[in-house]
Amino acid sequence: MRKAERLFQLLTLLRGRRTVITARSLAEHLQVSERTIYRDMQSLSLSGVPIEGETGVGYRLKAGFTIPPIMFSPQELEAILLGARMVQRWGDPELGKAADSALTKIRAILPDKLHLEHAIKPEWLLVPDYSSGENARHGEQIRAAIKSLRVLSINYRTEDLQSSEREIWPLGLVFWGNVWTLISWCELRRAYRSFRLDRIVKLTAIERHFLLSDSINLQHYIAQAV
Repeated sequence: MRKAERLFQLLTLLRGRRTVITARSLAEHLQVSERTIYRDMQSLSLSGVPIEGETGVGYRLKAGFTIPPIMFSPQELEAILLGARMVQRWGDPELGKAADSALTKIRAILPDKLHLEHAIKPEWLLVPDYSSGENARHGEQIRAAIKSLRVLSINYRTEDLQSSEREIWPLGLVFWGNVWTLISWCELRRAYRSFRLDRIVKLTAIERHFLLSDSINLQHYIAQAV
C-alpha cells in the first residue's frame, strides 16, 4: 500500500471514531508496523490535520474537525459507477475488489442527500459478464509483470488447438469487448505478438527482466498497427 493511500485510510479510520484508537490497532488494520503508524501520524499532523493523542496511549481527531465532502454531479457519478461496474464485470478479481473498495470510499464521503445508487438506476444499466470463463485469467500476474518489466513464459493454445511455448515481454492489455489480449514482444519470433488471455494455458513470471527501447514499446506497437 502506498503512503498516500495509507494516510487516507488512517484519516478515514480516525473520522469514524469518537474515542482514541491505539497505534497497535491501526497497525493491525493496515498491516504495517507501529513505527510506520507513528511516522504517518506525524505526517498527518505536519499537513495540518489536528490529531490528539500520544505514543503509547492512542489517537483521535480533534473535536469539530471535518473533511469537506467531495462533490460530484449526477453525470460524474454515472461515469464513476459505470466504470466501476465494467471493471467488476470485465476485469480480473483483484481489479474487481479494487473497484468495490473505491465505491465504498466514495459512498462514505458523499453528502447524505446524494447517494451513489440514486445517481444511476441499476435496472437500466446492464453490463454483460464478458469475463465469465477464461477471458480475464492471469490478469493480475500479467499486470504485475508489465509494471515490473518481467519476462513471462507462457504455454499458448492456438485457434487450431496447437500448443506453443513462448518467452515474451508483456507490454499492455487490450479489451476488445468480449476478450482480453496481451500485447507483447515475442523472443522466439523477434516481433510483436498478441495473445488471447483465454488461450494462455499456463503462465509463469521468470527471474529475468527486459528493457524497453525506442523500437520495442507499446507506443511503437500502436504506431505500427495504425
